[in-house]
Amino acid sequence: MITGELKSKIDGVWNAFWSGGISNPLEVIEQITYLLFIRRLDDLQTLQENKARRLGEPLVDPTFKPGQDQLRWSRFKNAEPGVMFRIVDDEVFPFLRQLGGEGSTYAEHMKDARFTVPTPALLSKVVDMLDDVPMQDRDTNGDLYEYMLGKLASAGQNGQFRTPRHIIQLMVAMTDPKPSDEICDPACGTAGFLVSAAEHLREHHPTVLTDAAQRKHFGSSMFHGYDFDSTMLRIGSMNMLMHGVESPDIRYRDSLSEVAADTEGRYTLILANPPFKGSLDYESTSKALLKDVKTKKTELLFLALFLRLLKPGGRAAVIVPDGVLFDSGNAYKSLRKRLIEEQKLDAVVKLPSGVFKPYAGVSTAILFFTKTDSGGTDDVWFYDVRADGFSLDDKRNPVGANDLPDVLARWKNRDAERSRTHTEQSFLVPKSDIVNQNYDLSIHRYRDAPPEERANRDSLEIIADLVALEGEIHRGLAELKAALS
Repeated sequence: MITGELKSKIDGVWNAFWSGGISNPLEVIEQITYLLFIRRLDDLQTLQENKARRLGEPLVDPTFKPGQDQLRWSRFKNAEPGVMFRIVDDEVFPFLRQLGGEGSTYAEHMKDARFTVPTPALLSKVVDMLDDVPMQDRDTNGDLYEYMLGKLASAGQNGQFRTPRHIIQLMVAMTDPKPSDEICDPACGTAGFLVSAAEHLREHHPTVLTDAAQRKHFGSSMFHGYDFDSTMLRIGSMNMLMHGVESPDIRYRDSLSEVAADTEGRYTLILANPPFKGSLDYESTSKALLKDVKTKKTELLFLALFLRLLKPGGRAAVIVPDGVLFDSGNAYKSLRKRLIEEQKLDAVVKLPSGVFKPYAGVSTAILFFTKTDSGGTDDVWFYDVRADGFSLDDKRNPVGANDLPDVLARWKNRDAERSRTHTEQSFLVPKSDIVNQNYDLSIHRYRDAPPEERANRDSLEIIADLVALEGEIHRGLAELKAALS
């Protein structure tokens, strides 16, 4: 937890940015990210200088060459605000854009850095605040960045980049990452899933820091994230760095239009909440994915992508919109059938529709599956989450009701779920029952309910099927019209 004093400083800087005309929280975090990176470069060189001095050896390949001392954080932070502003704007940021070194993804993401802090007074205030943060303390660094990223949740459309932390932690705990895993989020945003996985490993597998081989894997080859928003890449990379992962593989990639050969069958764990934007043009979509599932629907294309990226035996926990569970369209049904018949579908965890408020009210679920390429689905575990510890309105205030600890506890003891009736919140459903229901994965399809509730549910499902059919008709007409034109 960051202290009240540090939190007040951050809030003060945030308000100063707002007053200075920068109201986009992504831009605020981006500017703070640049400054943190500049400070980190100076700290690293100071460590190298101290080591070289102790050993009596020359400094090898310094980031700041002779004549560039004025670009170092430890030098310009003491300058008068006007002078500091000129140095940072005219010299430090051009230096960042040309930086090819450090051998990490951070340098790559800084090549198009733009300095948009509006005034010398604001820059001086931000530098003073960041200079007070103990950068050697990973917990403080991580909490500081998490606090800033948390502001995205109340930032209107920017909230789309942030999955609620407690949902991420549930998914990570249920998949239980291991030191040998290669973990990927193909739509990583601020890298929340990767950060949570790193924290889980530190807590449950401390050898990732004490064993030399594991430490190297943890710092440079365990975590992989892709995004096609360069601001997100910068923020995600810094988020990983602030949580103690030195060189994660965070890179620019439009996951749906480019399936690189070097990533297929590479990962053992995928954690993701992809941005389901609706439809894509066929021309911009990977031909390999279209072979797997002929659709423009991004929710299906991402699932097909995950299956391509996973190694046999690899597992996934991904958030999907409700339509993936029950939509009657051919592409939806065929992909559900593929997950159940060709792979191993482990669980469907239905989330309440208010989880992503205030910026989205969409109904979602978490799918857990294992890539086998040879089937293996015997029973599928269903859980209907009704409360997640927060109110399900736009305010999302903390409340006492919270099913998430029960979800995790029952998941770890799934065999005992066989004795639970289908009137409970969670239960196992045999594969044969799902096949008989035409691969429908809606939990309500399998729950026993009183007659009047069942009648209401059936009516809603009929309406949903009609809406889905109408959508299929509209899509077919649109494709026909496009073909004729």
